[in-house]
Amino acid sequence: MTTCSAPGKVYLFGEHAVVYGEPAVPCAVERRARVTVEPREDGQVRVDAADLSLDGFTVTWGGDVDERPAVDAPASLVEAATAYIDAAVAQARDAADAPEAGFDIAVESDIPLGAGLGSSAAVVVAGIDAATRALDAPLSADEVARRAYEAEFAVQDGQASRADTFCSAMGGAVRVEGDDARTIDAPPLPFVVGYDGGGGDTGELVAGVRALREEHGFAADTVETVGDLTREGERLLAAADADSEPSEELLSALGELMDFDHGLLAALGVSARSLDAMVWAARDAGAAGAKLTGAGGGGCVVALDPTPGTERALEFAAECERSFRAELATEGVRVEAP
Repeated sequence: MTTCSAPGKVYLFGEHAVVYGEPAVPCAVERRARVTVEPREDGQVRVDAADLSLDGFTVTWGGDVDERPAVDAPASLVEAATAYIDAAVAQARDAADAPEAGFDIAVESDIPLGAGLGSSAAVVVAGIDAATRALDAPLSADEVARRAYEAEFAVQDGQASRADTFCSAMGGAVRVEGDDARTIDAPPLPFVVGYDGGGGDTGELVAGVRALREEHGFAADTVETVGDLTREGERLLAAADADSEPSEELLSALGELMDFDHGLLAALGVSARSLDAMVWAARDAGAAGAKLTGAGGGGCVVALDPTPGTERALEFAAECERSFRAELATEGVRVEAP
């Protein structure tokens, strides 16, 4: 039995634009998905994913990876809870050259599903790492990241970027632009997350931005502007001391860029009334900046605030189900139990 965990993430800058080759800067946060894998000799795959709860039901399925749980729920929700684990199993079998390998898999997660915190990437990264280790075919973190990207690429019909999976595998702050993915230095930024209790459909939201970009030149220009804004944020981080608490000036400058980024993402149609309300609650409480994180359509916002003000304000915001402080996760995928 092998247990591995991988962190979730928040986007400082660049979601959606990264799909079109613009840079993005996601940061891993200490909210983790844990996947436990035990090989089976009969070639079957059984999955207990009790934490992948959607709209009041719990997903559990078994047999081979083509079997789906019989639940009375929209197909898109079931797919969100199962397809990524299926893809991780396929990648682990391929990496270990064990196409008939069977597994008992248990998934636990502190990361809300579909909320913009990288839940699917964390499950895929931890799942591939745990399954290959269980088959005595461990992979490097870089290879886990590559295979996890391939899994998400397949599930999202070719619309995934490397950002989420690379960040989850490597930890810390990362910079992704096309096929170029690398870690970067960043100080311990004071992230505060607000969660509206829901989430968007990543595939539909990415497809919506694509359609808007193809129809309107101003939408394509907006995507490019998100890239320019991200590059400015990179310059600010590169000039900062990664070993010290961020200065008020740095937080103010990063926060201003976050505010701009949220406005651009809203113009691309990926925000939601709940996200806008939480962003403004954070700003009114004194946050240096706030924006949605992830695909949008619902889910989470991220703010920068070293004081308790933003977290407290979000707790009392009607649109916010819960808020929490999220520390930068300096460690990516890791083994929790042999």
